[in-house]
Amino acid sequence: MNNVESDLYQDLVLEHKRTPRNFGHLTHPTHHAQGTNPQCGDQVSVELQVQDGTVQDIRFSGQGCAICMASSSMMTEAVKGRDLNAVRNLQQHFRAVLTGEQTPDEARLGKLMSLAGVRRYPSRIKCALLGWHALMHAIAEHTASANTPVR
Repeated sequence: MNNVESDLYQDLVLEHKRTPRNFGHLTHPTHHAQGTNPQCGDQVSVELQVQDGTVQDIRFSGQGCAICMASSSMMTEAVKGRDLNAVRNLQQHFRAVLTGEQTPDEARLGKLMSLAGVRRYPSRIKCALLGWHALMHAIAEHTASANTPVR
């Protein structure tokens, strides 16, 4: 990545930190979960409105560093309107890029590519993944409870 691309990516991350997308709460979420990173104090709550296996709406709230907030904001834009399998797949690719298991070019991350540089700073990877972890917990807990037989 050249310096011009790097500057553009940095600008995108800062823009999402300054003006996070989908920040706030849903009136009637069908899924929700919270994530906390005790090492740095980041806290993120994710709320979803899922209908017929598709993320119809999503909001996040909380407080955290620029990377945490920008990643959570960008996550909401990336998953809104997608089915849950596509959301899980995107999360796996994003995580694989940040942990060095996959190259950014292979992952097809779209705007999320701007966060790929975080992989060079291992202590910040958890910051970038916190909102995603909360999202996956919200989906998993709802799916688990929906599949639990009622006695």
